[in-house]
Amino acid sequence: MTRLFSFVALALLLGCTEPVSRDDNSRILVLGDSLMAIYGMQGKSVAHAMEERLAQPVTDRSVMGARYLYRLPISGSMGFNITKQYRSGDWDWVVLNGGGNDLWFGCGCGACTRKMDKLISPDGRRGAIPGFVGRLRGEGAQVIYVGYLRTPGVTSPIEGCADEGNELDRRVARLAALDAGVHFLSLADLVPPGDRSYHALDLIHPSAKASAEIGRRIAEIIGK
Repeated sequence: MTRLFSFVALALLLGCTEPVSRDDNSRILVLGDSLMAIYGMQGKSVAHAMEERLAQPVTDRSVMGARYLYRLPISGSMGFNITKQYRSGDWDWVVLNGGGNDLWFGCGCGACTRKMDKLISPDGRRGAIPGFVGRLRGEGAQVIYVGYLRTPGVTSPIEGCADEGNELDRRVARLAALDAGVHFLSLADLVPPGDRSYHALDLIHPSAKASAEIGRRIAEIIGK
């Protein structure tokens, strides 16, 4: 029981986020990991930036540290498994990201071919990510998949993950090319070389500035 309460407290601390009720008037849902979840408590997350730009409510269920290939049932159901963050609803748009934690925690971004293939195959047709995106599309939502956040080219704990991040982006872009209702948002041009202002002090997570820009870019796709 103590362990269960610990998981609940951790989920609340890290930001598993907004409940989804039958009375929810939001038509936009955000899922994913820290790229989405960070600054949620401060009102400066990607979802908050989207709400400001679109002038409509956005439901955010993203969780810091979340993955796709996550097997623990209790914490997974609290959102540490990205697919478990989803709640069926009358969503027009589902915005999501993820995969970086699977590669970083799962294989240290080294010899990751097998892990990458479990996430998404080279042609973008098979794996946990295409399976989940297909489920969202089957329920009628358009999907925006937000790509990998690059480092500014200075020492970072995830600097060695750059090749894997690029390959993940390539595969998700191929997935998006298969369906006009799936939109891939690359962040490859977001961070100028040597510019630390788009990252938090850890040089892993986005800064509030980056979250605002990512939210703006997502809002542009939805507003077209």
